[in-house]
Amino acid sequence: MLDLSFSKPGEIVKRLCERLRTERLALGMTQTELAGRAGIAANTVSNLEAGRNVGFENVVRVAMALGRAKELESLFLPKLESIEDIRRYESTANRQRSKRKSSNA
Repeated sequence: MLDLSFSKPGEIVKRLCERLRTERLALGMTQTELAGRAGIAANTVSNLEAGRNVGFENVVRVAMALGRAKELESLFLPKLESIEDIRRYESTANRQRSKRKSSNA
């Protein structure tokens, strides 16, 4: 497990792209095969492995095609380390954005 707390975003992207490529190769898949399984274009896989701008949905598709979707499920889970954390989370879980007031009002 890498400690990413002192990394710059670009460094994290680079490491994740390297891991993606390594995982694909370990599974014996070409970029074209992975693209086909993920339902995206082969150049999208190439761009993803190179760290070029690719939409998040494509990252999710590739993770799913590689059998790694479970890891994404924990990405933004709340850190609930105390009763107070749980209370704070529960109080904000149902909070919604307020509606804009009409300019005609």
